[in-house]
Amino acid sequence: MVVSALANTRVRNRRGRSSRSALGGPLQGWLYAAPTAIFVLLLFIVPLALVFQMSGSDWPLMTGNQGPNFPENYTDAVNLRLFWESIRFTLVYTALTTVILIALGLGLALLVQESTRWKGFLRTAFLVPSALGLASASLLFYVLYSPIAGPFADLMASWGITFLGTPEGALWSTIFLIVWRYAGFYMLLMLVGLQGIPDDVYEAARIDGASRWQTFRDITVPLLRPTFALTTIMCVTGSLLAFEQFYILTKGGPDNSTMTIVQLIYSVAFQGQNNLGIAAALSVLVLIALIVVNAFQLRAFRRPEES
Repeated sequence: MVVSALANTRVRNRRGRSSRSALGGPLQGWLYAAPTAIFVLLLFIVPLALVFQMSGSDWPLMTGNQGPNFPENYTDAVNLRLFWESIRFTLVYTALTTVILIALGLGLALLVQESTRWKGFLRTAFLVPSALGLASASLLFYVLYSPIAGPFADLMASWGITFLGTPEGALWSTIFLIVWRYAGFYMLLMLVGLQGIPDDVYEAARIDGASRWQTFRDITVPLLRPTFALTTIMCVTGSLLAFEQFYILTKGGPDNSTMTIVQLIYSVAFQGQNNLGIAAALSVLVLIALIVVNAFQLRAFRRPEES
């Protein structure tokens, strides 16, 4: 009888522990996810909902909400004087930056992938600029480009060079800053992708007599498709949202020739019109464009068997 009672007690204890663990599993999961959920709610969902509300309301900067006016803010945003010019410049800047950064990042990754004496030094040297903030790097290059206080001021004056004085010069000077700042970061992403390709594949290609170009074209590039997708999405998104480098270096000049769409949003909200409603409408349009562009990129980089 004693043995039977002890056995029944153990069975009841096991059932109690199993029921508590079954109830505690989902609860623990919610507790673990709660900080991230609160973070996303407060810093993403709530501001996004506020932007949508502002985009459909008459919302001056100083006097606050004056009531709904949808879709006037969107029509006013599209009819802004610099709207189409800023879109054109942003697209040109995005295309140039994306092509140069991805090509240079891949080239640097192939360079430092080889086991050479200077491999560690080169990896560090290429990656160091990525540790510098974009605003700090922009201020640094602003001084370098200065025709008065820059270290090349005398040389620039004697040769008649103005890095930021012409539309083409301002564009390429800013692109040079971005390439210097981010080339090492994209090199690192490409290097991770290259190191994920099995050595057996390259060995089989060498046995079959494939040249270095054939190996790169038929093996390296196809197997880097996920890496190309990641880097392209990151580069395109960052370029479409470019702000700090142009705000510090050019202020949208000369003659608004380097005005990006994000600079236009800032100008409408806090300079000139001081209208948060139109700025919010522009932000919604940019968000929709980013969603469409990223969806197109994901579809373009999808493998044929995944389609």
